[in-house]
Amino acid sequence: MASSVVFKLAGIMLLCILVAAPLTEASVTCGQVTSSLAPCMPALTGGGSPSPACCSGIKSLNSMASTPADRKAACSCLKSAAGSVKGINLSAASGLPGKCGVHIPYPISTSVDCSKVN
Repeated sequence: MASSVVFKLAGIMLLCILVAAPLTEASVTCGQVTSSLAPCMPALTGGGSPSPACCSGIKSLNSMASTPADRKAACSCLKSAAGSVKGINLSAASGLPGKCGVHIPYPISTSVDCSKVN
């Protein structure tokens, strides 16, 4: 009888682990990052103030990246995009969240270590 309870308890624990494991993965995709920030391209390449649509995208992305895994994924996408878009002004990119009233816990830069983002 005791071994039956142990097996049931072990089965329940295994089920909990299997259900909880996917929850630790990032849910923010690079596609979401790109589409959220697409309205920001004029401000990133030509300078100037961000549009209301740009700030809305930044705020939306910031709220999507609510877990450390999400923030790391968003950071990696931002880093990759910052390095691949021709004509991007990295100084403008790093200042864009602040111009929209959003604080992010890491700089937007091609040299940021996204593995250290919490």
